Amino acid sequence: MTHIYVDAMGGDNAPGCTVAGTLEALRANPKLSVTLAGDEQAIRALLIDAEDVKDRLTVEHCSETITNHDAPVLAVRTRKDSAIVKGMLAVRNGQADGFVSAGSTGAVLAGGMFRLGRIDGIDRPALAPLMPNGKDFFLLIDCGANVDCKPEYLRQFAIMGDAYMRCVRHKPNPRVALLNIGAEPEKGNQLVKEAYPLLENTPVNFVGNVEGRDVAADLADVIVSDGFAGNLVLKTMEGTAAMLLGMMKEELMGSARSKLGALLAKPAFKKLKKRMDYTEVGGAPMLGVKGAVVKAHGSSNGHAIACAIRQAVTMHEGGVAPAIEKTLAEALKSE
Repeated sequence: MTHIYVDAMGGDNAPGCTVAGTLEALRANPKLSVTLAGDEQAIRALLIDAEDVKDRLTVEHCSETITNHDAPVLAVRTRKDSAIVKGMLAVRNGQADGFVSAGSTGAVLAGGMFRLGRIDGIDRPALAPLMPNGKDFFLLIDCGANVDCKPEYLRQFAIMGDAYMRCVRHKPNPRVALLNIGAEPEKGNQLVKEAYPLLENTPVNFVGNVEGRDVAADLADVIVSDGFAGNLVLKTMEGTAAMLLGMMKEELMGSARSKLGALLAKPAFKKLKKRMDYTEVGGAPMLGVKGAVVKAHGSSNGHAIACAIRQAVTMHEGGVAPAIEKTLAEALKSE
């Protein structure tokens, strides 16, 4: 049985979608148990149809809530009866195998660092969402947790991304690339120029630089970046996908002939939408901390929460954190 601690009050649609997603995850996985943490009265009001999973579901009352308007570090230090703090401590103490929240990104990062703790040898944990590349998914690390980076951080990101893709996505030798403005090793700013030789001497399958236009061209399974550039890539891809889907819908509904064509192609369009839908991934894993932590999108619906819980289960069962520690130790030995 794998036990996941879920912040029931985090996100724009909480606690309704958080509870709904938790129930979906429990019904899909009979070897899963969950603690839903937050306002107990509000949570229990949404569990009237949960008789079939009640033996694997616990509700824990939290008298405090951390919101997006709170200073993350201060909130994590002072609001000890919040779901984010109690969830991180539960993972640290072995009472839970993973933690999921759609709440404040800053608070989840601060909680991971100060309450759960970093893996030995990791300077900065990173957020790493899976992004579509036309054939499967690639891992973008970092996407915003570390705006200012040192070359050594990027090497650590590469190690963490490699471990995640091997343990969770089951890729035996994932291709690791460095986001840059050109393919040549000498291109880029000082950060990526200094990071390039570090990645060459790291025990991962480093395939060199990848440019912005090739991010979704299936040239790498892990793309390493500082959080500033990575967040720009993430938001640009999200916006472009939404624009293209909107334009397609507008054109297909523009005439009787195009509507007929759209009706015939509806199954294909549904598959395309699913492949581009972030809810199918569930959220961004927080790599570099001593446990399985998934930060779900703030606007997550119930299905997205269920997928985030599933991802946390896979991270725990796949041993992502121990794999990061092992690869990091190998990298240090090779120096």
